[in-house]
Amino acid sequence: MAWEFKPGAVCVLDHEDENGSIQLTYDPSVPEYSISITPLRPWGGGPIFAMRFEGAGSLTITTDRHSLSEGNTTITVVDRGFGNVLNGLEFNQTATAQLGDQSVSFALNGAAAEVRRFRDCASGVRV
Repeated sequence: MAWEFKPGAVCVLDHEDENGSIQLTYDPSVPEYSISITPLRPWGGGPIFAMRFEGAGSLTITTDRHSLSEGNTTITVVDRGFGNVLNGLEFNQTATAQLGDQSVSFALNGAAAEVRRFRDCASGVRV
């Protein structure tokens, strides 16, 4: 139930708790970031996906460039830049993913140090 960074050919940041799971990846061969969020029940769908971060650096980001897995169990967003996502995870207390009327929240306790390790990995720093 802790935030966990995993170094490798692809940088990975994972978290799982009673609300579901969240995973960030960075693949330097592309180069591309992704975030995948799997709540306890499938996503209902919607045109806009939002991530709201609450705390010292509160912000909300939105996109219509999300995809849902078969069965709508996981939502994924892929992009070449993830600065706002990483800042949101590192400098806040909660992250809430929302699609349509459905949302799932994650506590960010212990995330900051692991996000910094993920950033180092993504920037090519040996960790």
